[in-house]
Amino acid sequence: MRSATAGWLVVGVLLATTAVCRADIYRYRDAGGCVVFTNAPSIGANMVIREPHLPPAPPILIVNPPAAALTQGASSTPYDPLIREIAARNGVDYSLAKAVIKAESAFDRLAISRAGALGLMQLMPQTATLHGVRNVFLPQDNIEGGCRHLRMLLDRYGGNVVLALAAYNAGTQRVEEAGGIPPIAETQEYVRRVLRYRLAYLRDAAGVVASSR
Repeated sequence: MRSATAGWLVVGVLLATTAVCRADIYRYRDAGGCVVFTNAPSIGANMVIREPHLPPAPPILIVNPPAAALTQGASSTPYDPLIREIAARNGVDYSLAKAVIKAESAFDRLAISRAGALGLMQLMPQTATLHGVRNVFLPQDNIEGGCRHLRMLLDRYGGNVVLALAAYNAGTQRVEEAGGIPPIAETQEYVRRVLRYRLAYLRDAAGVVASSR
């Protein structure tokens, strides 16, 4: 969900290389009048998100997994059980929710885009507020908000996954003005990318089922 709100600028990259990570976010207005979000405290900046000390994000690639883990498929991640649970509760296909996370953040729970989208499912602040997300950098909260938003968009477009994905990236106004996928290269590529990931996860799941018989 990378459409920028006019006048918003995000600076700073959250680093996860130390033993403990913090994801406090500060906001201030620069000389040009733009609202700036950053993880670096500075004079005049107000803290808008405080995160407690957390361990580093779990590794995404599983190295030398136990034999039992092999049945989870080559594309499994530490977030899979959480994605499956939350997606099911919101009536969203697991492979679709996981594909959106892959495309949005590559499973980086501390991701921040240049447009101000935050966390695993790259929620814009107003979207997070809409869906009652308290901490966008907590995987459970972020995935809950992202799946709620996907469900809302799927309902809005009668279950049309392509239009829901286009709106997730570019916003509902642009989708409805265009009468379909907006003529925006980033959005068109985003939809193709998510659908490719979803297909790969569906094939992976089918392989797991076949191998278990």
